[in-house]
Amino acid sequence: MAIFNHTDIARQQTAIARRAFLSGSGVSLGAAALATLEGMPTAAQAAAIDPSARQTASGGRVHPPLPGMPHHAPKAKQVIYLHMNGGPSQIDLWDYKPTLNDYFDKDLPPSVRGDQRLSTMTSGQDRFPCAPSKFAFEQRGQCGRWINSELLPYTAGIVDDLALVKTVHTNAINHDPACTFVMTGSEIPGKASLGSWLAYGLGSENDDLPAFVVFTPQPDINPSQALFTRMWSSGFLPTQYSGVALRGTGDPVLYLPNPTGISSADRRRMLDGLGRLNAIGFERFRDPEIETRIAQYEMAFRMQTSVPDLVDLSSESAETLALYGDDVNKPGSFTHSLILARRLVERGVRAVQVLHRGWDQHGNLPNDLTAQCRDTDQATAALVIDLKRRGLLDDTLVIWGGEFGRTVYSQGTLTKETYGRDHHPRNFCMWMAGGGAKGGTTFGETDDFSYNVVADPVHINDFNATLLHLMGIDHERFTFKFQGLDQRLTGVEQQRVVNELLA
Repeated sequence: MAIFNHTDIARQQTAIARRAFLSGSGVSLGAAALATLEGMPTAAQAAAIDPSARQTASGGRVHPPLPGMPHHAPKAKQVIYLHMNGGPSQIDLWDYKPTLNDYFDKDLPPSVRGDQRLSTMTSGQDRFPCAPSKFAFEQRGQCGRWINSELLPYTAGIVDDLALVKTVHTNAINHDPACTFVMTGSEIPGKASLGSWLAYGLGSENDDLPAFVVFTPQPDINPSQALFTRMWSSGFLPTQYSGVALRGTGDPVLYLPNPTGISSADRRRMLDGLGRLNAIGFERFRDPEIETRIAQYEMAFRMQTSVPDLVDLSSESAETLALYGDDVNKPGSFTHSLILARRLVERGVRAVQVLHRGWDQHGNLPNDLTAQCRDTDQATAALVIDLKRRGLLDDTLVIWGGEFGRTVYSQGTLTKETYGRDHHPRNFCMWMAGGGAKGGTTFGETDDFSYNVVADPVHINDFNATLLHLMGIDHERFTFKFQGLDQRLTGVEQQRVVNELLA
């Protein structure tokens, strides 16, 4: 066991102070230089770095926006992101390919597959037999969109509110890097997630709840599929912008109630005393994580009142509860998570993320996909309808998608009733609704095998650039200095806003 004397401790404290000074002064000098070049006030740049300065400049708000944000008038003020973790099959849900019936159990032509890399699950297969979807599609809505109305009967009823992209593509072929990519703009761990970027840049209008909230409901199918906390992590941003995951069982937040014998007044005095001690530590070491700790303790105190009110559905009408379905009062379910998502944005929370796992269907896809859609379809449609009825859809952007799609060829046993599909990053479907998205739009086209994009490709970072644009953010100007680079959610390559999706 190491023994430290007073000299060692003093040396360590000096080192911490030196690192904090060099880091802080480097950022401050860079901010001053940037302010000179761009004409932005140096004080505003400093406020962008120092949370306490941001809060003072914005009238004492707990989650203030960065100075100068948003860059332009936003169409959407908040976002609800529904992530179907595992890769939902676009060819069985959205990308209707009727001519595939003629190719049942015939090998996918090599000219179609080309040099596409394969995952280890199918790289050893001798054949790549085509598997047409066994489900019924029909055209729905005034827009006449083709949709699997057998599996998505409720979503089929709102297609005129959806802007569907059929040609989203990504760089990754396995879940971990693909999930990291779709949420952070990079396959490399350590980058900031979408929700954290929004919380950092735009703040929140609610002082009593986190700016970024996450739900991880448990499905009936494959509930043990991994979810990675980096999908809602702040990465290189200050940790106060990480998503706060609300639990599905027991108290939504651990240790939310006061212990027996401790009153709210007692807790307030303890928190104030701790805050003063932390403030002394910050003045001495200038460690930004101390400020984060102060903010988190304060938010925890505020959540003692706000969270019980959030999860109390007694004020919801019987009609609204019936709209969402039978699981609306079942904590931990996808349905319960979605009505809470609506209640969060109703209270001014900036970003809500709902991650539903279990969509990785390498075998027995028809059965498992049916179960997943049964678990999510009604609540998803209800969320859009509920937001629309309350006048919230105009400024709330709802996103639905996964990290990639599925292959047209079958993995494992193939019959007309059952088949599996491997990972397919080359094209998959995502949609957005509300918040300035152009409902009833279908953008992009794939080949007859739903294997290659033939018109209007949309990289996942193009999609995210469009999302940011609707939130009032210029993705090229929204950066954070880290490791000597101006980091962006949309990466360093040239990306574009997909204007065709904008109302």
